[in-house]
Amino acid sequence: MQIPYELLLGWRYTRAGRATRRNGFISFISGVSMLGIALGVAALIIVLSVMNGFQKEVRDRMLGVVSHIEIFSPYGTALPDVAKTLSEVRANPQVIGAAPFIGTQALLARGEDMKGAIVRGIDPALEGEVTELAATLRGGALDRLVSGEFGIVLGRDLARQLGLQQGDKVTLVAPSGQVTPAGVVPRLKQMTVVGTFDSGHYEYDAGLVMLHVDDAARIFRLEGPTGIRLKLKDLHQAREVGAQLAGTLSGELLIRDWTRQNRNWFAAVQLEKRMMFIILTLIVAVAAFNLVSTLVMTVTDKRADIAILRTLGASPASIMGIFVVQGATVGVIGTLSGLLLGLGVAFNIDVIVPALESLLQASFLPRDIYLISRMPSDPQSSDILPIGVISLVLAFLATLYPSWRASRVNPAEALRYE
Repeated sequence: MQIPYELLLGWRYTRAGRATRRNGFISFISGVSMLGIALGVAALIIVLSVMNGFQKEVRDRMLGVVSHIEIFSPYGTALPDVAKTLSEVRANPQVIGAAPFIGTQALLARGEDMKGAIVRGIDPALEGEVTELAATLRGGALDRLVSGEFGIVLGRDLARQLGLQQGDKVTLVAPSGQVTPAGVVPRLKQMTVVGTFDSGHYEYDAGLVMLHVDDAARIFRLEGPTGIRLKLKDLHQAREVGAQLAGTLSGELLIRDWTRQNRNWFAAVQLEKRMMFIILTLIVAVAAFNLVSTLVMTVTDKRADIAILRTLGASPASIMGIFVVQGATVGVIGTLSGLLLGLGVAFNIDVIVPALESLLQASFLPRDIYLISRMPSDPQSSDILPIGVISLVLAFLATLYPSWRASRVNPAEALRYE
């Protein structure tokens, strides 16, 4: 099988042919274009992989604390019939766990230190059905949440901020006070710290406390749980299951899935990801369109060769194909090199980043500022394939104008001074 001469000449021109100063410069510019495409593609893959990993890591840690779906009273009051609602939600085949809870806010005080906290009253026997956090609590802290003993479990960072350890006392200040002759006085209850938890999510580790649902009902003067938390077989079906439950549950209840609990955060991450894709694609575009100058210089340098090929019978389409092959070769090699480099870094970022942190004696993700303390990475084919296609398309488009100019060379005029 004979290889078309367009491919052979295109590949030869890519390697710059004769070792002249001018050809060497053209080869250098071609190499720079190739390197630019490779670095742009690699940067796109690395950045999007890190953003995917960041989103997945935060989501998984978040879902270790929050439930897939929450059902609660619209007025913050106790549910009218908890047992009936539990039986109705468990009838849905997607629901694999359900547990009642009380959700509210309060202040924690110890001496002169006072911190705001999200208070969650839970049933220790059922909490393991709806969150992963129950399985990770140190020393079976949930088992020490006994009704009537007013024990409390705190996030690790919140306990550190208040200087609390297991067995210490802390005062819980309820937001709604009681009326006395001296005016409205907030309700105070002394609690015993029975354990701490570390979810890996700073927002919850520094702001969430848990106590027995019966104790929470007494402190906040509620008749029972204010809501029910659910765990699903597939967390990505949360919205669909929520819509199904809205049509089957009796009573006036509100349903909120995990995607709506942190809607602004997830929307911000998606917006940042799209903007980074656009910005970094411009880098690839700049590198790809450097091919225009490379090919224009090649066409100028090879005018005599083009004229000779035309006199030997080469068609304008064949001349155009030669330079399209040259530009496409640079684009393909640059794109493949960028894919290999980007994937190599993305799959080994858990080794590369700690090594850089150790070398520079710095922390790229301080725990008290960011939600996570290590650099995650999650390369996805839905990102990698469009990156490769866009890079190749841009490189191909960059070859069209110089190739068209080459096909328009007049043989007689080009050979006049040769």
